[in-house]
Amino acid sequence: MEQGFLTDYLLPFTLAFIMWGMGLSLVTEDFKRVVVYPKAVFMGLLNQILILPLITFGVLIFFGITHELAVGMMILAACPGGATSNLISHLAKGDTALSITLTAFSSLFIVLTIPFIVNFGLVYFMPNGQAMQLDVSYTIFSVILVVILPVAVGMYVRYLIPKFADKMGVPIKYISAIFLLVIIVGAAIGEKDRVFQYMKLIGPACFALNGLTLSIGYFSARLAKLSMRQSFTVAIETGIQNGTLGIAVATTLIGNAAMTIPSAIYSLIMFTTAFAVIFAGNRTVKD
Repeated sequence: MEQGFLTDYLLPFTLAFIMWGMGLSLVTEDFKRVVVYPKAVFMGLLNQILILPLITFGVLIFFGITHELAVGMMILAACPGGATSNLISHLAKGDTALSITLTAFSSLFIVLTIPFIVNFGLVYFMPNGQAMQLDVSYTIFSVILVVILPVAVGMYVRYLIPKFADKMGVPIKYISAIFLLVIIVGAAIGEKDRVFQYMKLIGPACFALNGLTLSIGYFSARLAKLSMRQSFTVAIETGIQNGTLGIAVATTLIGNAAMTIPSAIYSLIMFTTAFAVIFAGNRTVKD
C-alpha cells in the first residue's frame, strides 16, 4: 500500500468513519450524565487526560526510549478513548452508559490536549523538536474536522433516523475494526525495514503502559468507591486508546512514519489484553 494513499485518503476517511459510527451511538443525554454520576465521570476523565500522559512519560523515562518512538508514545497518550472501548466495556459487563459518556467527553477534550501534549513530547524527546512543533490552531482545526464533525453528523443522523443508527451499530464496529487493522498493517509496511527492531524497542514499553493504565484505572476507581461495573469501565477507558487517531496525528500532522509504530503496536496489545479484561469482568461483575 502506498503511503501517499494511506496518509492522504484512507487514514482520514477511516478516522472520520469510526468517529461517525461513534456518533451514531450518542445522544445528548450522554453529555448530561456528568450530573447523574459526577464522581465516576470525573475519575474517568482524570485518568484519561492527566494520569495517562504522566504514566506514559514515566514509562518512557524508565525504559530509556527517546526520539521518534517516544514522541509516538506521547501522541498515543494524547488520544485517549476510542469507539472500541464502548464495545469492550459492554462485553466486560462494565457500565456501558458511563463508557459512552467518557468517550464523548474525551473526544471533545482532545481538541486541546493533542497539540499541547504532542508539542511537549517533541520538545523533550527530539533534538530538533522545537522546529517540529504542531501549529496549535491548525491542529485544533484538523481534529475538529476529522473527529468532532463526524461525531456531530453521526448524532444528527441518529436524531433523524434512530432505527437506522440502531441497526448499523454492530456492523459499523466490525467495519471499523477491519479499517483499523488495515491502517496498522499499512503503518507497519511503511516502516517494514525497521519494524521488528522497533517492536523490540517499544514492545515492552507498550505492554507496561497498557498494564499500568488498566490497573491504575481500575484501582483508582475502586479507591473512589465506584461500583464494580464503573471501575471496569474506567479501567477500559484508561487503557484502550484511539490508535487510529494516533497514527493520523503522526502521519498527517507531523509527517513521520516512525512515530506511528507505537500506536500500531499498542493497538495490537490492547486488543489482546481486552480479552483478559472481558473474561475478568464476566467472572467478577454480578448480573
